[in-house]
Amino acid sequence: MTDAQETAADDAVQDVTGTSTAPSANGAAPLGAAVQAPVPLLEPREGIPPVVASPEALAEVVAAFAAGRGPVAVDAERASGYRYGQRAYLVQLRREGAGTALVDPVAFTDLADLGTAIADAEWVLHAATQDLPCLHEIGMSPKRLFDTELAGRLAGFARVGLGAMVESVLGYGLEKGHSAVDWSTRPLPEPWLRYAALDVELLVDLRDALEEELERQGKLEWAHQEFAALAAAPPPAPRKDPWRRTSGMHKVRRRRQLGVVRELWQTRDRIAQRRDVSPGKVLSDAAIVEAALNLPANARALAALTGFGQRMGRRQLDQWQAAVDRARALPEAELPQQGAPLNGPPPPRSWAEKDPAAAARLAAARAAVTARAEELGLPQENLITPDTVRRLCWEPPKTVTQETVAAFLAEHGARAWQVEQVTPLLSEALGG
Repeated sequence: MTDAQETAADDAVQDVTGTSTAPSANGAAPLGAAVQAPVPLLEPREGIPPVVASPEALAEVVAAFAAGRGPVAVDAERASGYRYGQRAYLVQLRREGAGTALVDPVAFTDLADLGTAIADAEWVLHAATQDLPCLHEIGMSPKRLFDTELAGRLAGFARVGLGAMVESVLGYGLEKGHSAVDWSTRPLPEPWLRYAALDVELLVDLRDALEEELERQGKLEWAHQEFAALAAAPPPAPRKDPWRRTSGMHKVRRRRQLGVVRELWQTRDRIAQRRDVSPGKVLSDAAIVEAALNLPANARALAALTGFGQRMGRRQLDQWQAAVDRARALPEAELPQQGAPLNGPPPPRSWAEKDPAAAARLAAARAAVTARAEELGLPQENLITPDTVRRLCWEPPKTVTQETVAAFLAEHGARAWQVEQVTPLLSEALGG
């Protein structure tokens, strides 16, 4: 960063900590009144740190962050679209007194020692649900956290991506051109490392400004409850029948075709896992659906379909055709059912026919929740999850009172602030 850029950046920090241009929720005064062009953030303030990839370097980072002060900004980069799974390929941290660290988790069995060193600090993440699973895998789990994306939602910001939040709250412009690159690349190019370091450069500053705004709006305690729930949540359970999420599945109508999708998806997944590549690089979803719709009788017929043939060798064609043949040979009883097994109420579009009273309850509940969310200046899904509302309206308590509705909401994971805000509305919508 040049001297002129440093001066401009320092001036911007002084200006933006109290004079952001962020639109305020529910019509209140914004974080700041002055509208200024964002200052491009071009270099980390201490420069780009070296990638930590040796036990000695990691030990130094562990000691430095254990001795640091205040919250710890944490981020992780994955290789979605390139590698199998959601493994972390770079972990970025920043803490007052320790500076910024870029750690290569692939070089170590785990980063449990680093996780322990900062275990008692508050971790600041952006969109924590995206990074927590891959951090858990390498032995890093926060006891306390602050999610700047979730804070932005609760505060009523229309755009809650990191770049948009840093710009509107702090007045800086982040370069986001490397967000979707292959982070499994080694060595990582310097521009990527600069981008990674800048992602944690201002996270704590953003946290502090958002905390002030949430306090001003009377929502800080709500945020604390949300953050505590995130920190305490176990890793997500494996998805049931993940093959049903194949893009284009709406075209597949018959059970035999569903069987082909399942066989091809599972074959692709095994190959992708063995090769450590993204499943989409092995075979596209569109090709899977095309084979299911056409039920090719042999590899030659399969090669004529979109997504197969041309650069695909005979051996590859044979393995995909074998998957199709397995599905074609399955007894009817072993074929998957149309539609995923329901774990809860049916889709709302069918309620009017199946249970008109439940449909009326849901319409009233949705209207009430939407209106209250608008009053509070936050997304309705953050006020209460739509799934919880559907479950309540489909099968309400036998006796509808505010007490029974509140108990239902709490049982389904609603936080205390959510229960307080929506219980009277939902009780009335249910006729209680």
